[in-house]
Amino acid sequence: MSVSRPAAVIILAAGEGTRMKSDTPKVLHQICGETLLGHVLATARETDPVRLIVVVGHRRREVTEYLASHAPDVQAVVQHRQGGTGHAVRTVIEEVGLDHGTIVVTYADAPLLRGVTLAALVREHQAREASATVLTARASNPTGYGRIIRDDSGAFLKIIEEADASPGQRAVDEINSGVYAFEAHLLGDAVKRVPTDNAKGEEYLTDVIAILRAEGHHVASVTLDDPDEVLGVNDRAQLARARQIFNARLLDTWMGAGVTIVDPATTWIDTGVSLGRDVEIGPGTQLEGRTEVAAGARVGPGSQLRDTTVGEGASVIQSVCREADIGAGAVVGPFAYLPPGSKVDAGGPAEGMNESGIGAGGQMTGTGRDPAHQDPGGQGPGGQGFQGQGFQAQGFQAQGCQAQDAGGRHAGGQDAATSEGAQGA
Repeated sequence: MSVSRPAAVIILAAGEGTRMKSDTPKVLHQICGETLLGHVLATARETDPVRLIVVVGHRRREVTEYLASHAPDVQAVVQHRQGGTGHAVRTVIEEVGLDHGTIVVTYADAPLLRGVTLAALVREHQAREASATVLTARASNPTGYGRIIRDDSGAFLKIIEEADASPGQRAVDEINSGVYAFEAHLLGDAVKRVPTDNAKGEEYLTDVIAILRAEGHHVASVTLDDPDEVLGVNDRAQLARARQIFNARLLDTWMGAGVTIVDPATTWIDTGVSLGRDVEIGPGTQLEGRTEVAAGARVGPGSQLRDTTVGEGASVIQSVCREADIGAGAVVGPFAYLPPGSKVDAGGPAEGMNESGIGAGGQMTGTGRDPAHQDPGGQGPGGQGFQGQGFQAQGFQAQGCQAQDAGGRHAGGQDAATSEGAQGA
């Protein structure tokens, strides 16, 4: 069976995110060099939707400005009041006019949901000719999540919120991720009839599932193998946990591609980093932005590189580099700081480096040292000066390859009390 492109993926990003306690909108916080919203957009694109729609509300100016500069093809729809996830989806349907095809709904605070998972949801939804398909997972600690209730045959019966669940239902470990696939014409009709007789007086998307099921429409489900994909990001602790998981996936991908990572627990790599074969990354190292490290180079221990190019066979030891170009075979550090525009050539004195803190004779000076690493007298952390090394200019070709499907993003971004996602705090 061929799978049709989703008519739209709707990403809910209108929630206030109060538990982050931040001046930055929750969905614009970053993990591994990309915003939460940016990760979710990348996941959504893997389904190749006809339309990609983001619902904005709280702090919508910042979010729409982000979309304009990073994803200009995305349509932003404003939810003027926080009326719940059902209200957000109804707002999209009424404004955009979606009336046919498959509609996927996911959340902007869900960076760990993998693209292959969302694609599988669409595929199963269409194969089963369902009116709606719910993405579920089994959690060792399901507290705070809506539970999936099934009949004696194992077929999907309903979603029940924890606050309304009986003790027996609370013992169920299968949870609602809050991510769904719908048939557009049925969704458009049902979402108009969602009740608001709940504690918050809001329209919940879970009630659309109940309406469709009550009217005899087939509701299917897809269960995740990896429960980490349904972890929510509602506060700083959850943000840190999501960062750890995403970073671990990136490291696993690079190690599988032939990169040695000496200590994965202290190594952090952004999604835009490119690494060649036989690169070795030492402990306590951060590679950020669009850093490229060519084959056979060694970075670390104790180094931080941002938007820096490292040539074949070069070494960077206990150094901080910003937008620097390090030639093949060059040695940088220990305790070096290369500011933006620095160039270290291979094989001889580095020319034009005075402003970057490397003199014509190869000696480090105080002018280019990072103030955070500068002690009185311009000496290094060990209390004595050190010599930089000059090198002859030599070009190189970066041997990196971009990590493919290195990440993985979660579904749902659950609020503590409901299966409502990024619409919540």
